[in-house]
Amino acid sequence: MSKVDGSLLSGTTVAFLLVMATPALAQVEATADGGPDHKPAAGTEVSASTDSDGTQVVKVLGRALWNLEGREKYAGIALEHVWFSPSGGESSEDDRVYFDIADKIGENWRWKARIGFDGHSALGSAEIRKADWSRSFFLEREIVETSQGLSEKIYYTFVGASIDLPIDDNNTIALTTGLQEFSGKNERLHLRGKYVHVIKANAGLSVQLDARYYHSTEPGEFDYFSPSDFIRILPLVQVRRFNDDGWMFLAAGGIGAQHSTGSKWQAARLGQLRIESPMSSSDLTAFAELTYTNDSISGGTNYDYLMGRAGFTFRF
Repeated sequence: MSKVDGSLLSGTTVAFLLVMATPALAQVEATADGGPDHKPAAGTEVSASTDSDGTQVVKVLGRALWNLEGREKYAGIALEHVWFSPSGGESSEDDRVYFDIADKIGENWRWKARIGFDGHSALGSAEIRKADWSRSFFLEREIVETSQGLSEKIYYTFVGASIDLPIDDNNTIALTTGLQEFSGKNERLHLRGKYVHVIKANAGLSVQLDARYYHSTEPGEFDYFSPSDFIRILPLVQVRRFNDDGWMFLAAGGIGAQHSTGSKWQAARLGQLRIESPMSSSDLTAFAELTYTNDSISGGTNYDYLMGRAGFTFRF
């Protein structure tokens, strides 16, 4: 078994964190002194997940923002407490602290970062994207929520990029590629393509074909699900509507097929419900989401996973 070192980040990850931290610290200095744009806010986010193996994870996060100008510009800190109950392992708790920051780069680019520390390793997420969502670069670092992952501090770092390729007004191809590095020796190459066809734009109705593939260099290294090769092909139907007040309502679902090395083709399933407050609202942002899938890092193809998330942030 490979030696685990969850306290070290790859050179790529460190460089990305430094790039994100520079504008973040600049915004902290500019807003923390209570200038004319000083608009403090507070909020909370809660998530809970469970799976067919019996693993349960609950996360409660509190946000304190000394400046909130909308969803695309804010600065503050976030504190998170996590309860882990892994299948076949001992329950544990964890505390994290994050910088929680977002801003604009000119007219065309946006960035956000929630980067922090859990007492053992840096973790969190960061993203730089075009304002129209057509291109993005992202990073995520988190602990692996399995019994061995929690006890031996096994982390993953996922760095990737995506691009939208419009065909016409009703058809788009989205491509994503990424590299996921785990504590130990395993590295995973991800490739994903999604074709979206809008059936009725004013009704927010679309059909999608989502194809995903990854390859692991050290399959089965620890107790998380990691076959040598995995592929999923999933047709989806999605409805996305807005009411007169600007609230967004989304429902999506699909059934397809998935295959991993050493097993037969099996059914792939995905369902999602989401509600989100109006984009134009700066005094209150809120969301709630429920996601079901039988594809997860911690389980195999004969597996069910359910996660619920909700949160709100209000400006004083």
